[in-house]
Amino acid sequence: MPTKYAAGNWKMNGTRAALAEAEAIAKGAPDGAVTLICPPATLLAAMPESLASGGQYCHPNTSGAHTGDLSPEMLADAGATFCITGHSERRTDHGETDAHVRAQTEAAWRAGLTAILCIGETLDQREAEQTIAVLTEQLDGSLPDGATPENTVIAYEPVWAIGTGRVATPDQVAEVHDFLRGKLGADFALLYGGSVKAANAAELFALTNVNGALVGGASLKAADFLPIAEALAAS
Repeated sequence: MPTKYAAGNWKMNGTRAALAEAEAIAKGAPDGAVTLICPPATLLAAMPESLASGGQYCHPNTSGAHTGDLSPEMLADAGATFCITGHSERRTDHGETDAHVRAQTEAAWRAGLTAILCIGETLDQREAEQTIAVLTEQLDGSLPDGATPENTVIAYEPVWAIGTGRVATPDQVAEVHDFLRGKLGADFALLYGGSVKAANAAELFALTNVNGALVGGASLKAADFLPIAEALAAS
């Protein structure tokens, strides 16, 4: 059975004061699922040792003249065991292509990190019934050869549902996750992301091929995030 992951992406949120929330998440994390937080890089080394953590991006190179960037080796040195690659906000804000994402994912593996590789369609693509075609192209372009359930987790995040309060319907999520399961095999963990909250978590985790969630805003507070992790562990 695929591993279950309750993954939080803090994005560009959090100063040292937020470490109290990370401590509370670490103390309250249920058995039966991997609970992890990807904080801003400034907080990575200060995260609780008992809580799995990751970077939100990595540069493909080990080192060099890349001002402002972080290599996966640096993330690992700061305590990370995971790294998000291909998030739609990176693809949009920084022009990252599938080729960039592929290189980052390979670099994450090089440093011993598990990549949380994100794919997702826009609202226009969804309404044009291009979802599966778009996801196939992203996956084929972004996922390197050599991907295994140990080094890669796939997160389906419809762009139109990220931070908007809109959530894909269970039928929409099931269609995509069933497609991904058929493409990737039985053992890969498949996460859903897109306005996941305690109120809809149990319904999402009841779907056959949903093995967890990549959570944005609701991961910033332990009181919001722990019920999601508990619903996953109970699924």
